[in-house]
Amino acid sequence: MKHIWKTYNLVFAILGAILACACASMGRPDGGARDTEPPVPLASNPPAGQLNFNGKRLTVTFNENIQLDDAFNKVVVSPAMSQPPAVSANGRRLTVEFRDTLRDSTTYTVDFADAIKDLNEGNILDGFALDFSTGPTIDTLRISGMVLGADNLEPAQGMLVGVHSNLSDTALTTLPLDRIARTNQLGQFTIRNLPAGRYRVFAIDDVNRDYRWDRSEAMAFYDMTVEPTTETFELTDTLRSSQGGDSIATRQGIRYLPNDILLSLYKEDYTPQYMKDYGRAERRKATMVFGARADSLPRVTITNGDFAGRDFSDFTVLQASPGLDSLTYWLREPALVESDTLRLAVTYLKPDSAGIIAEFTDSLRFDFRAPRQKKKKDEEPQLDSLGNPIRTEFLDITAIGGSQQELHRGLLLEFSEPVETLDSMAMRLEIQSDTLWIPTAYTLAADTLNPVLRRNISAPWQAGTKYRLTVDSAAVYNIYGDPNRPFKHEFTTKAEEDYSGITFFLEGLPADTAVVIELLGTSDQPVYRSRTKDGKIRFSYLAPGTYYARLIIDSDGNGLWTPGDVALDRLPEETYYFPKKLNLKKNWDIDQTWNPFELPLDLQKPLAIKKNKPKLKAGEQQPREEEDEEAESPFGAYDPNTGQLLPQRR
Repeated sequence: MKHIWKTYNLVFAILGAILACACASMGRPDGGARDTEPPVPLASNPPAGQLNFNGKRLTVTFNENIQLDDAFNKVVVSPAMSQPPAVSANGRRLTVEFRDTLRDSTTYTVDFADAIKDLNEGNILDGFALDFSTGPTIDTLRISGMVLGADNLEPAQGMLVGVHSNLSDTALTTLPLDRIARTNQLGQFTIRNLPAGRYRVFAIDDVNRDYRWDRSEAMAFYDMTVEPTTETFELTDTLRSSQGGDSIATRQGIRYLPNDILLSLYKEDYTPQYMKDYGRAERRKATMVFGARADSLPRVTITNGDFAGRDFSDFTVLQASPGLDSLTYWLREPALVESDTLRLAVTYLKPDSAGIIAEFTDSLRFDFRAPRQKKKKDEEPQLDSLGNPIRTEFLDITAIGGSQQELHRGLLLEFSEPVETLDSMAMRLEIQSDTLWIPTAYTLAADTLNPVLRRNISAPWQAGTKYRLTVDSAAVYNIYGDPNRPFKHEFTTKAEEDYSGITFFLEGLPADTAVVIELLGTSDQPVYRSRTKDGKIRFSYLAPGTYYARLIIDSDGNGLWTPGDVALDRLPEETYYFPKKLNLKKNWDIDQTWNPFELPLDLQKPLAIKKNKPKLKAGEQQPREEEDEEAESPFGAYDPNTGQLLPQRR
């Protein structure tokens, strides 16, 4: 009987366990771990390395459903085809339809870059490519590297990288690249299936898809020829037995060289000149905007009215931008001001269809259409005590900068129209002492950037002190004879403790190297710039905040970054970034050492100001800025299956 009860108890226990499991499974089933792996290619037709291929289609089967991201731009066939292939995905199958005739006895590569990802999580398969040959042999050599923006170290994503076996200077502009690849989201590339030989390596932003470079496109070049080779090396694998023990096995791998090509992408300081815009929005001025900077002013001639054939500059005051690409002509002659239609012949230097610079003349018509104004009934002009009409037009004055004055800058005044005369005796700068205003000395000069409309008042400012600028009425007249109204501007200079400062001590540079350091804002744009040759740069009177820093090797000594010139075989000037953000606080000075060669170039630019950030895998997060310096460079692990090691330093 005891045995029977034991049997019953065992049966009830088993039934209870089954019911408990059944109840536990009533909720939402667990989806399992999140998929973070990219699709895996299982088979292809033709298989990789196929010889004597004569088909029109290539298919690849994957282990999961896939999708394509911008395949038209990312997928490239090398050598290039005049008609790009049609690339499509359906379920687990990828299909490439060749719409161009394949060449005889040629090795082809279909490079998918980072266009393939799985359907559900979007995990990217990066660097996948297939090759085949239409002849009895296949070429197997490779060249690998990275393309970075020359001036900003941004990964140059989606650039066309290729080689020329024709080493002449004109090949890049007259012939399509022999073999090509595209950079991935990290700016990395591998040009595959090269025959033995000597090559020049280029990268271009091939906007017009002709596989050659024109001067309006960004480009990069390697300043020496390259001969691809291979070398064998020993790979070590760890094998685990079914009993749990480990063993070491070695095998021979192939390394494809060179694998350290670093290309610096730049755009030549060249844009075809053209008249971009022109108009006469205000009666007293005519504006012209050109598509590119210029070294000289256009020649402008009046072609209508009483002044036909006369030089326009005889009747105008010119306000020009520093690059002479934006011009404002203030009309001085009353007859021209009153005329609603102004016709001008504008002659300037412009490249013709063959790229030869020659004079070109645009015939332009400037029309002014006055806004409609309703006239009040029985409106009478206002008269002064002597019966003269009261003047209604005045020259306006504005103080740039508001009520806070920087200690290291002048007070900037802006006038609404060009100044004809200015009586400095009718202007007073005063400093407040207790309740009194005491006159103080100052100097007045035209502003260097806008001498037509601005004046700069310089004085030995006292920190944290209140000042007052007074301009009497009729102290300033514009070119039309209009005076200013009385103007008064009170302001306070900043205190010394309102500022921050930083000094850079440069290391690793040869003595007497000319460098430029730019302090950058959070948008990666320079806000301060300074030059040195002695390895030390000091920035004072900085507004507290977050800054970043960029260093330029100033080879030509012009104080600015200079792009390259492939015709002269001149590379762009080298650029480096300080790898951390700089938090500057009030009343605080920082001394900072900086060795621009301490980190590889692709790890120097802080993530916070990097625009071309790589896409994340499922579940990943961008590292915090404090972690940037601990990150490992992807520039060094691009193709581990072949053992390629990409460059760690320029």
